[in-house]
Amino acid sequence: MIEPAVVSRALGVALKTGGDFAEVFVEDKRSSSARLDDGRIEELGSGRDRGAGIRVVVGDTTGFAHTADLSEQGLTAAAEAAAAAARGGGGGVRTVDLTPRVVSSQVVGTRPEEVGKATKVELLRRADEVARAQGGAISQVSASYGDSRRRILVANSDGLLAEDDQTRTLFVVGAVASGDAGMQTGRRSVGHTMGFELFDRYQVEDLAREAADQALTKLAARPAPSGSLPVVIGRGGGGVLFHEACGHGLEADHIQKNVSVFAGRVGEQVASPLVTLVDDGTVANEWGTFAIDDEGTVAQRNVLIEDGVLTDYMWDRLRARKEGRDLSGNGRRQSYKHLPMVRMTNTYLLNGAGSADDIVADTPNGVYVAQLGGGQVNTATGDFVFGMTEAYLIEDGRITEPLRQGNLIGNGPKVLELIDAVADDFEFGPPGTCGKDGQGVPVGDGVPTLRVSELTIGGTAA
Repeated sequence: MIEPAVVSRALGVALKTGGDFAEVFVEDKRSSSARLDDGRIEELGSGRDRGAGIRVVVGDTTGFAHTADLSEQGLTAAAEAAAAAARGGGGGVRTVDLTPRVVSSQVVGTRPEEVGKATKVELLRRADEVARAQGGAISQVSASYGDSRRRILVANSDGLLAEDDQTRTLFVVGAVASGDAGMQTGRRSVGHTMGFELFDRYQVEDLAREAADQALTKLAARPAPSGSLPVVIGRGGGGVLFHEACGHGLEADHIQKNVSVFAGRVGEQVASPLVTLVDDGTVANEWGTFAIDDEGTVAQRNVLIEDGVLTDYMWDRLRARKEGRDLSGNGRRQSYKHLPMVRMTNTYLLNGAGSADDIVADTPNGVYVAQLGGGQVNTATGDFVFGMTEAYLIEDGRITEPLRQGNLIGNGPKVLELIDAVADDFEFGPPGTCGKDGQGVPVGDGVPTLRVSELTIGGTAA
């Protein structure tokens, strides 16, 4: 992407006023997208964004500058600006000897940029046709396709030089069904860190059929109950609960600011013994997977909670250096225009020894949540609210009527303690984008089927 000697000289300029640490992050990202709505192609585009961000650290002060000019002059100007922001004054030049790191990179079967636009549009049209064919009540269908190829280079004053080449492909189908109960929606999405071979693994017709069937089923749904009930969360679809309700609270920036309920609790029992929670950037082809994070650290598998005991937090480079901790590969940024921060990758709950069917059968009355939607969480208290995108009643140990218009309301640490059954049917959920401090990055999450003995359902049933 750029000559190591040029990067080395830019780091020298960044350190010439006496910085403690300097870093150059170079990014070249290409993307394409297509969107169909109401039978018409509404969007067909592509783009490219490339540039570099330079960070200089002096004590507890960080200077940062970014530029779209990747010439040596452009990098030098950005390095000088970052150094000036960190500390004014002049000084000598420090030479940084960069040693390239060999990292096993992603293998892509078919690069999306080599696939014609007509082929991508045809996927949208096939999804639209199949979704509408599921019933006359389907009144609207939308579908979208997206792919990106992101090449990064990271170099720093510790002598690190590493590169990564990340390709991601995504497909989403949404359907709206209209009936006496109003309009109901269904949605299915699939996305992986891989090329166009995604569509050898998944058929868009299946996704369209499932989205439409979900919307049609919800036409006959009854309002969700209100009150405290046992909740069974289906495999895959409930991973976002752990991402939001406890994952963010295990990020080291929240810990150091003491705005997390998990601060200072390493070694304590914080969850049911059935709970082992992992954050893992190495899972093959998952949405939050990469070879190196955005600070050049090799992706790792980090056990956060083991058998209910809090074992560690997630770390970025600067916080790990400050605390004398090992790097965990959780330094991530949206683009070269942003500073890295502590972020999750693929966060998931490990399998238990139970059976999903047995867990439902052992629940006389409750709610089965097949898919959670968006929500809100307070990391300082762990309190959360999540929408139930797809949910059903459990009556006499059987999944019965579909539900609508309901939320899950609870507290993350309390939920961890109240998990009393975990099945052996783990699955990753749909791809997600995690937002934090104005930045979004791709993440994955997943769970096996599990039961929370008591959760508050915010429904509309009398």
